Amino acid sequence: MSTNTPPAATAGQLEADLVASLGADCVFTEAPDLAAYESGWRYGQGKARVVCKPRTAEGVASVVTLCRAVGVPIQPIGANTGLVAASNPDDSGEMVVLSLERLSKTIQYFPEDGTVLVDGGVLLSQLNEELKQHGRTFPIDLGADPQIGGMIVTNTGGSRLVRYGDVRANLLGLEVVLPSGEVLSQLGRLAKNNTGLDAKQLFVGTSGAFGIVTRATLRTWPLPKQTVGALVCANSGDAVVELLQRIEPHVGDFLSAFEAISKNATEAVLRHGSLDRQPFAEGAPAYAVLVELQCGLPPETLDLEDVLGMALGDAMEEMPDGIDDVVVGDVEDFWSIRHQVSESLREDGAVLGLDVSTPRGDMARFTSEVERRVEDVAPGVRVCDFGHWGDGGSHLNLVLDPKLEPAALSDLKAQLQDLVYGICVNDFGGSYSAEHGVGPHNIKAYHRYTSPVVRDLCSKIAPDRFGTVDL
Repeated sequence: MSTNTPPAATAGQLEADLVASLGADCVFTEAPDLAAYESGWRYGQGKARVVCKPRTAEGVASVVTLCRAVGVPIQPIGANTGLVAASNPDDSGEMVVLSLERLSKTIQYFPEDGTVLVDGGVLLSQLNEELKQHGRTFPIDLGADPQIGGMIVTNTGGSRLVRYGDVRANLLGLEVVLPSGEVLSQLGRLAKNNTGLDAKQLFVGTSGAFGIVTRATLRTWPLPKQTVGALVCANSGDAVVELLQRIEPHVGDFLSAFEAISKNATEAVLRHGSLDRQPFAEGAPAYAVLVELQCGLPPETLDLEDVLGMALGDAMEEMPDGIDDVVVGDVEDFWSIRHQVSESLREDGAVLGLDVSTPRGDMARFTSEVERRVEDVAPGVRVCDFGHWGDGGSHLNLVLDPKLEPAALSDLKAQLQDLVYGICVNDFGGSYSAEHGVGPHNIKAYHRYTSPVVRDLCSKIAPDRFGTVDL
C-alpha cells in the first residue's frame, strides 16, 4: 500500500527505531534472514527491506506506527501458505515484512463455552493439538497448515464447510491492529451480541487490508466419534450434482464432506501418487466423489456406516445410469487421493491453479463450458478439476505444456486465467476466488469484477492499507 505520510526516513533510521522498540532479536536485515519471507508457496516473489517478528500485539502496533510515520509500506505475513501471492513483499526492496510467527503463545480454552482464545500467529495444527486434549477441534479442514490470523483474513472454508461452515461462521471475537496503529479489541465469547456494529466482520475475508489480526475468540466443536466415507464412481458431472441432491435428505447434518475429483485429476494421482492400493476396478471414473459423514454419537447409539450405506444404496437405485460403482474402505485412503492431486498434476506439466465457485447446481455446466472454451483457445491444455462440489467450490487446475518458452507460457496462463474467471463470473454468477482471497495473482479480476461502489466504500473504510492487496 501507499500512505499519505511523510517521505521515508534516511537509510538505517527506521531500522534503528524498530530495534529500539522491539529489540535487536526481533528485527532482521541480512539477506539470508529475509529470503524465507520473500517467496510465496505457489506465486509471489519480491524483496524485503526488513523483517520484523514482534512477540505481542503492542509490538505489532509499534511496527505499524513507526512505518506509517515515515511512509514505509508494510507486508504482513503469516505461515506463508497463501496461493495468490498476497503474503510476500513486492520487488521494490522497500517493504517491511511483519511476521506473526512469534505471536503464537496463547491458546486458552473455556470448557463451559466450548470457545478458545488464541493468538493470531498460532498454527491450525498447534491449535487442534491443544484442543484434542479437551475432546474438541477447530474443524476448518485444509491441505496446508496456516496461522489463525491468516485463516481469518482469507475466511478459509476447506473441505468440511458443508458440515462446520467457514471461519466467519466460527468466529466470535477479534483483536486487530489497524493501519493507524490503534488496537481494536472485540474479544468477547458471546454467541449472541446485537448491540451495534459487529466490527470483526470488516476484517474477515478482506486479505488483511483493514488490519492485522493479533488474537481471536473461536467456537470449537466436539471431536467426532465416528467418521465414515466412500468413493462413488459417477459417470458425469451432472450425476455428481444429482447424487448430492439424492443423499442429503438421508444423511442430514451428518454430511461432512462432498468432494468431486475429475478423471484427469484422478489419473494424475494414479500415475504419480503414493497409494496403498488402486481403488478403481475399471480405471478412474468421470468423477470420483468422496462422500464423508461425521457425528459425535458412538456406534452403539447410531451406526454411521449403516446410514451411509442406506443413503448410497437408495441413490444407486434412484439413478442407475449415473453411478457405476461405490468403493468402500478406509476414508483416510480416499482423502489421500484427494490430497495428492495438486502435487501429481505438477508432475504432468505446468499448472495454472484457480480457486473458483459457482452455485453448486451449476458446477457441472460450468466445468463443461470451461473445458469447451479452453479447448477452443488452447488445444491440448487439460482441465483437471477437483474440490468442494458440496458447497460449489472448485480447484480448477489447467495443465499446460512445460516445454513452452517462459514468455509464451506466462502469456498463455494469463489468457486462460482471464477466460476462466470471465466464464465463472459473467456466465454463472460465480466467484473468481472461492476462498484463497485477493492478491497480486488475481488483483486484475478484483478491479474488473468488483463494482466501483464497493471499491470506493473499501477505500473510505481504510484509506491506508497494508501490503499489496488493493481493496
